[in-house]
Amino acid sequence: MNTYTKYWFLEDFNLFNKLGRITMMRMCEILEMENIDKGTTIQLVNKDEKSIFFLKKGTIKITDSSNNTVKYVVKRGNIFGELSLYNEQAAAEEQAIALEDCIICYIEADRMESIMEKHKSLKNGVLKVYGLRIKKLERRLQDLLYKDSTTRIKEFVMDYISEFGKFENDKVIAKNLLSHKDISNLTNTSRQTVSNVMSSLRKEDIIDYNSQFISMTNDMKTR
Repeated sequence: MNTYTKYWFLEDFNLFNKLGRITMMRMCEILEMENIDKGTTIQLVNKDEKSIFFLKKGTIKITDSSNNTVKYVVKRGNIFGELSLYNEQAAAEEQAIALEDCIICYIEADRMESIMEKHKSLKNGVLKVYGLRIKKLERRLQDLLYKDSTTRIKEFVMDYISEFGKFENDKVIAKNLLSHKDISNLTNTSRQTVSNVMSSLRKEDIIDYNSQFISMTNDMKTR
């Protein structure tokens, strides 16, 4: 895929807003692009090779490779694998799994670091992404300490729909990409508890879902 096509693919990444066209074009010259099928596992650190990934299309879940528990979910227009810039050992314990067909670009971490040193806006942007993910993990710990399992699951599901969904009439509808096991990992609960809470939320008309989509009415976002 040529440089101009890669440039077009990366235009909607907020991370690159302040780089300028010339720097973006140079960056695109060293980017690799790949189509990833649903269910494919992406090794973020492979032997001595480590890369930073940009998700143009689709959704990715990041898991702990030692026990396959889900750590967080990445949507289009975001990066992943940035942990290798700050903690290579921890990064080696992560892997990415495509929840649907995806398009990714990736760049060697060393090259990414070099570009970041030359462009403060990019460095700050990557640090912000990394910081936000740390905060999410800290929030999960706080939730575990102070909220019951039902509340954790309900809040996670509604946050997921809000973040990954789109408005359609009076509803917010998202693709139903996470299994009950995934949600249990992300809320530190059991799969059976997730199933029970999800069923209760549907009976109460708070959410609706099937094998493809999950939704809530728009006014639920403010409750």
